[in-house]
Amino acid sequence: MTIVTSHTVTPAGGAGNGRVRHLVDQRLGELLDQELARLGFLGEEGVDLVRRHLAAFARDGGKRLRPAFVYWGHRAAGGTAADLGRVLNAACAVELVHVAALLLDDVMDEAQERRGRPAAHAALAAEHRRAGLRGDPARYGESQTALLALLALAWADAALLGSGPHLADALDVLTRLRVEVTAGQQLDLAGTAAGADTGRTRTIALYKSAKYTIERPLHLGHAVAGGEPAARRALSAYALPLGEAFQLRDDVLGVFGDPGRTGKPAGDLRQGKPNHLVAAAKERTGPRGAALLDTVATEEDAAAARELIVSCGALDAAERRIAALAGEAVEALDALPGLPGDARAALTELTVLATDRSR
Repeated sequence: MTIVTSHTVTPAGGAGNGRVRHLVDQRLGELLDQELARLGFLGEEGVDLVRRHLAAFARDGGKRLRPAFVYWGHRAAGGTAADLGRVLNAACAVELVHVAALLLDDVMDEAQERRGRPAAHAALAAEHRRAGLRGDPARYGESQTALLALLALAWADAALLGSGPHLADALDVLTRLRVEVTAGQQLDLAGTAAGADTGRTRTIALYKSAKYTIERPLHLGHAVAGGEPAARRALSAYALPLGEAFQLRDDVLGVFGDPGRTGKPAGDLRQGKPNHLVAAAKERTGPRGAALLDTVATEEDAAAARELIVSCGALDAAERRIAALAGEAVEALDALPGLPGDARAALTELTVLATDRSR
């Protein structure tokens, strides 16, 4: 097993984050190969299924945003190049948790595509049909995907075992991350079933996005470095407004996003998912707006709902809020004691990446 033991610290934020993504991709590939090699008892076909629907999905991931926050949380807490292998293992653990969450999210949302390709449960159901296997193809696809998600969570723990002498603290953070995102998803499902006002959508955003995407990954890097409590508090002051802005941007994309760019359907209107933009529009327009926003069944309905969200000012208010929260996050970096220049540049750039999402 190869462990990366050195790296180049780059003062430019873009180059620094690009380098981190390369290192995470490299280490994640090594971990996936290591774990696949342990599955020989599944037989060639079983290992191939895991390789195609879990390992390949993990390798061909998104922007590696959460691993980047792990890395820079480590750097901000005083971590050095000597700990690179350890922090990369922790970063990969978070990414594998995210892989599990995406697999399950697609099942719960009945999404047929992810990143421009069939979602795992849909692809597995199609394989079942083509092979003429026994049982219900849809149930087979969903069940296999649930098991793949459980496997990804187990692999996350395996990755974290290599995070060094502060393993107990790191495991505590990773456990909190998993509990919070699971509870946030439960709130999201309840909100879909019963409806959600702006207060409820903010709570969902806190646990499903702000803590999961930004705060806990930063805390994980901090834990691996054995950082001081003051640095952890300062990281939270940066993370929480940025996390809220991240979810607000996600809500905007859930209504107005182009699936070809976001990699997922813009289906919040039709699915009735808790969405701050929709909740704010209902509050601004009253029963008339709620009647329209709660009954979106066709693309024509969706177009009318989008027009209402724009005309009532909810979209403009969300954009202003995103900008204000991003500014608050960047200002919070001033309170981080001894923040290295490369970490400041990278975290500033990550603020843009988390709130723009157009690149």
